[in-house]
Amino acid sequence: MLLGVPTIAWAFLAVSLVGALFTANAFVPVRRVPALFMPSFFGSWLTAELAMHHVLWQAIASLLFVELGALAAWPGWLALIITFGSWLGLLVLFADGNRARKTFDAALAGVEPVRETKPVPRRNIVLPFSKKRRGIRVTRDIVYRRVAGMVLKLDVVAPADDGAHRPAILQIHGGSWVMGDKREQGWPLLSHLAANGWVCFNLNYRLSPGATFPEHLIDLKAGLAWIREHAEQWGIDPDFIAVTGGSAGGHLAALMGLTANDPEYQPGFEEADTRVQAAVPIYGVYDFTSRLGTNRLPFWYRRLERQIMKAFRDEEPEKFRRASPIERIHPDAPPFFVIHGDRDTLAPVEEARQFADALREVSKSPVVYAELGGAQHAFDIFCSPRTAHMLAAVLKFLDATHAVTRAESTKPSLDDGVAYLGVAVR
Repeated sequence: MLLGVPTIAWAFLAVSLVGALFTANAFVPVRRVPALFMPSFFGSWLTAELAMHHVLWQAIASLLFVELGALAAWPGWLALIITFGSWLGLLVLFADGNRARKTFDAALAGVEPVRETKPVPRRNIVLPFSKKRRGIRVTRDIVYRRVAGMVLKLDVVAPADDGAHRPAILQIHGGSWVMGDKREQGWPLLSHLAANGWVCFNLNYRLSPGATFPEHLIDLKAGLAWIREHAEQWGIDPDFIAVTGGSAGGHLAALMGLTANDPEYQPGFEEADTRVQAAVPIYGVYDFTSRLGTNRLPFWYRRLERQIMKAFRDEEPEKFRRASPIERIHPDAPPFFVIHGDRDTLAPVEEARQFADALREVSKSPVVYAELGGAQHAFDIFCSPRTAHMLAAVLKFLDATHAVTRAESTKPSLDDGVAYLGVAVR
């Protein structure tokens, strides 16, 4: 008893407040308090993408407390009201994930689908280390580069049947340029693409602090050159290779699209063709300079200087400028599909908006931008409704881009004003 109220009632109130805190944090994650920044991110990420799981654990806890007599006193009833409010918020979060389909449909409104596209059944979404989806085969740990005492490897995710001249895609894992692995990321998208006829390559690359930018990018370009050299072995069309990645991988994917055949990033293989025919950066980073004024904490820039760039922004600003995708925009960029969540605390959505707008102003190719309501960073790690809609949308974009590229290879160049993927080309 505490002041005449059963302890179980107070315990129910405490647990209900914890659940409500998770729900509230998913709507308004902490952005400006360093000590709370990462705990808030993880809490909002887990809650937004696993909203119905939170409803389940809160429901089980509530039933247990009610059975133990928590409603015998007013704190128990208050806890029940708070829990109902939390459930309402969680249902809104779940609905946000389902509304991603409308967002993608609007973004791709001008794109003619090559095949019928439907949301991917959640049972078909392959997560890292999970049982593989039928219809695909995975070949692991193929060496594509030996450099600086390191052996760099890739995995291939391909259709189970043999084929030729299939489109390919290179996947770049994230992890703040200092961690991450090909085994952990990209599997939902790669397995879905492979099941629909794409050959997918998931690459590891050197990581900081051992590696200094642009060594990460150089490794990936070497990987792209390796893929083209082995196109016949893997049954791919060397004239159509796309690139994708999330977070730091989104940053590197954008640079892959914007720095094609730049000898600065191809030491020793300057003559290799490192063009990509489409880029799909997901919750990427687009500015290392801070000129966009996005809402980043100072520790992010300190880590960037000390571990990744090994330079100070105020002393060597050109290094940071050249490492920023928004500074590398040019008219001959390939088609881009930029995907970002509007509640992303690790990679502020303002960067993605400004990058997509700036690229759209300059590029001769289509630029598609999808901003997902309620989505945190790394949302596609989970088998959530939002992930299912994203898989279908990316396949639609890539299929259409591939179809247009194939058609254009047999026709004269486009005249001014002709629609390309539903977007007027200058």
